[in-house]
Amino acid sequence: MKKILLWTMTAALCAGQGIVAQQKAATAPAPQQQMEYNQKTWSPEDAQRIVQQVRHELLSLTNYGVFDSLSFSIQGKSIVLRGYASRPTLKSDAERAVKKIQGVASVVNQIKVLPNSPFDDRIRVGVYTRIYGNAALRKYTGSPVGFGMFPSVARAAGGITQDPPQGYHAIHIIVNNGHVILTGVVNNESDANIAFMQANSTPGAFSVDNDLMWPGAAPKEK
Repeated sequence: MKKILLWTMTAALCAGQGIVAQQKAATAPAPQQQMEYNQKTWSPEDAQRIVQQVRHELLSLTNYGVFDSLSFSIQGKSIVLRGYASRPTLKSDAERAVKKIQGVASVVNQIKVLPNSPFDDRIRVGVYTRIYGNAALRKYTGSPVGFGMFPSVARAAGGITQDPPQGYHAIHIIVNNGHVILTGVVNNESDANIAFMQANSTPGAFSVDNDLMWPGAAPKEK
């Protein structure tokens, strides 16, 4: 679970590193300009520290799971949170965790809370079973096949969203009103295609967006 979050943040981290590189390469401004500049952005050292702390705080969220996907970017001295949360508590917990980081002026929380839907939960179960039950994709979870899929009181009362499978999952499954998005990182394009086909064969899924990444893959345009 934790490894995937590092990858879903790749673009945000690169953006932060790009800011640092630009600051180092820029010609030193006049003292007054430097003061105004520093008021609007972080120093390269602070930017690097804050990016690392944001990553750490989000990785430490205990309610981040296989049916969620988080990312972030930097705007001035603000952190912009993006992604999907299957439970409202994850959105508020993520904002609270990032707000306490020294130097963060504000948090723009654009995390989308997914609808509480028994229909979507059935799709989550179906996609999860097809992906992690596939022999070629089992390496993307540290849990044994079928682990976390047994009935529980919370699941019986509120669906799999309320009691998601625990442990590391490299492929995250986002379901929004019947539409599926796969996020995370796999080893190669072939595995990404297998995951897509498994998700696309799930009864009830209206569509599947394959946002999986792999080493050397070109960034996907949105």
